[in-house]
Amino acid sequence: MSRLLFVTLLAISLGCVAPSSSNHLTPAGLAVDLGPGVNLNERFFDQVRALIKRRLQEKGLAKPEQPELPLPLADDDAVALQNQRSYDNVPLPAASVPTPVLVENWPTEQHSFGQVTAVAVDPQGSPVVFHRAERYWDVNTFNESNIYYLIEYGPIKENTIYVLDAKTGAIKSGWGSNMFYMPHGLTIDLHGNYWITDVAMHQAFKFKPFGNKPLLTIGKRFRPGSSVKHLCKPTSIAVASTGEFFIADGYCNSRILKFNAAGKLLRTIPQPPEFLSLQVPHAITLLEHLDLLCIADRENMRVVCPKAGLISSHGEGEPAATIQEPDLGRVFGVASFGDIVFAVNGPTSMLPVRGFTIDPRSETIIGHWGEFKNPHSMAVSVNGSALYVTEIGTNHQTNRVWKYVLA
Repeated sequence: MSRLLFVTLLAISLGCVAPSSSNHLTPAGLAVDLGPGVNLNERFFDQVRALIKRRLQEKGLAKPEQPELPLPLADDDAVALQNQRSYDNVPLPAASVPTPVLVENWPTEQHSFGQVTAVAVDPQGSPVVFHRAERYWDVNTFNESNIYYLIEYGPIKENTIYVLDAKTGAIKSGWGSNMFYMPHGLTIDLHGNYWITDVAMHQAFKFKPFGNKPLLTIGKRFRPGSSVKHLCKPTSIAVASTGEFFIADGYCNSRILKFNAAGKLLRTIPQPPEFLSLQVPHAITLLEHLDLLCIADRENMRVVCPKAGLISSHGEGEPAATIQEPDLGRVFGVASFGDIVFAVNGPTSMLPVRGFTIDPRSETIIGHWGEFKNPHSMAVSVNGSALYVTEIGTNHQTNRVWKYVLA
């Protein structure tokens, strides 16, 4: 905070910052929230320094700097610079940003789902939902040590996974009965494998479609923990085209674990000297072109995008791209297509519950869409033609899936 005070007093003394009655400083071109959860990144201080330099030059107290000839870059430096430029702060042209448009009267028939905690889209373009049937997560579901109270009731007897028709929303097929206790996350990779998290079992799984035995299991069954061999209420999985995958180890450990395709742990996010604090990473999505992993950092009310390290390890541990604006609220779901991130917030004080279109390169919200009650997850089809959002509630009318086309 002393650094902030120094910059603020220096800026005021130069006449470039006007104090305000609200918790904001508003110099030309700058707006900084000084309320709870102060978030000042290096770009802010670069802006302040540049602003101070301009004021000094205007007052004749400093000479403009002479440009220096760039030094030749070493190979490693050139790679790092190229990676940095791949998501430099250049806003996307408005014409290139798809807008989600609601598909009215979809699905054409009503379903009796339980809490629809997740949606994914398979390689054929069919939306797939993961629901809890008759199960609900409430204050009696876990004890203080995060042990699931209702193990004796066994797994959910109904199908927990349904494949829907993309055009009508009708159920095409279902599976997942007598397998899961408290469904949470679902991702389908490019090969059609299902990646699933169960918060009661404290495990993450990889399945073949309609398989009854997992191909890969991470975590210990019903045994929460914080070691590298344990998970605690994992929330979401993101899978790269390389086979590497990331698990949001969400409600207890507030960390991201990166594995190779065989399930060997490669990295933990955050890790020293990485300055990143997560509070319930509720959903994750990969932007492979930008080599970013974007995280719905729910209780910090933001989206953060650290380097994924798929292309190169350069940049791992550097400050993450951060999107945190007053209307964002608690972020429950994120999904991506191309260089764009779509997000949905959940109930947060008096804020509207809706969807957001985010440009992680410029760290800005560039669009708003939709209107929801209690959204929980979202997914975009492989070809980018459709976006799906799920909501959870107390009955089949509030447990539902919405479809949007990306126009």
